[in-house]
Amino acid sequence: MPETIKISRRQLALLATLVTIGDSILVLPAIPTLEAKRDAWVCMVIGLAAGLLVISLFVSASRLNPKLTLVELNERILGKWAGTSVSILFLGYGLLCISAHLREIGDFATSQIMSDTPVEAIHILLLLLIIMGVRLGLETFTRVAELFFPWFFLFFVVFTLSFIPDIDPHKIQPVFDQGIKPVLRGSIACVAFPFMDLFMFMMIFPSVNKTNEVRRAMFFGAILGGIVLIITVTLTILVVGAEPVARNMYPSYDLAKRISIGEFFRRIEAILAIMWIITVYFKVTVYFYALNLGLGQVLKLKEDRMLLLPLGMIIFTISLVIAPNVAYYNNFAAKYWPYMELTFSVFLPLLLIAGNAVRKT
Repeated sequence: MPETIKISRRQLALLATLVTIGDSILVLPAIPTLEAKRDAWVCMVIGLAAGLLVISLFVSASRLNPKLTLVELNERILGKWAGTSVSILFLGYGLLCISAHLREIGDFATSQIMSDTPVEAIHILLLLLIIMGVRLGLETFTRVAELFFPWFFLFFVVFTLSFIPDIDPHKIQPVFDQGIKPVLRGSIACVAFPFMDLFMFMMIFPSVNKTNEVRRAMFFGAILGGIVLIITVTLTILVVGAEPVARNMYPSYDLAKRISIGEFFRRIEAILAIMWIITVYFKVTVYFYALNLGLGQVLKLKEDRMLLLPLGMIIFTISLVIAPNVAYYNNFAAKYWPYMELTFSVFLPLLLIAGNAVRKT
């Protein structure tokens, strides 16, 4: 991508907010609730606090040379061969993430909204939209995100206020009745899925107008997105109850189905589905942009747009074979995915910081 591409601090914060919310608004409430029951909202608060530490870590790593993307930083600090090897692992992880999110979208759409539609059709349609966004460039899809951002928060406010009559404070009491260990176990997913995912922004940081303000923008985006998720997790427990939430694959979607105000305000789950599609689209588009840019830098290409269609075909294929069914995928994601996130969002920045310190000695 051209080096002249630039986005503002506000646009970076906006993208960080949307990526933080991402698919978590739909699937995350069930994971900490399964471990911590009614204390899942505490898991989310702990996850936000720990997530800010993770963000501070990889932003610090990016500041070793603010003009370089992660792929370039790997080669500069770790050397050509070791750096390229690490970058290939990172790009493989990005490829897996995009494929997994695409599969997640397809499974949700075919099981909850369009049951007669082949999942392949949904994958192809969404991939074409993602490829179009990446091809138009970072500045373009960031401006589109600015247009959708107010609508997302309008829908979220409507979604939240609609549940006020159904809130039962007793469903969230007592706090810590099962001790602290289940809360800590539930907090792992609350750190990994919303906040460790932001590690991909290391490929975008050099495109920010004022790189010295990246940390503030990322913190603002993570905090705003984290507040949305805390409210979502808390609402699902206050209205539905911990046990039903833990058993449901899409608890917030089930929550939205319960809204019925008179005879004129029903089927609000469509609003939640729109909110989720908006956030997931921009999350996957940011990931695809980072993957395409990083692969182009590894291959030393002057123009990396030629990689979009081949990458799209690879992602389409992987999305269909990544898991035999949605139950297997959700179980794998809940148990093992956080540790992959930990590898790239914590251990790799630490490796870069340590490698840079050794080079200076």
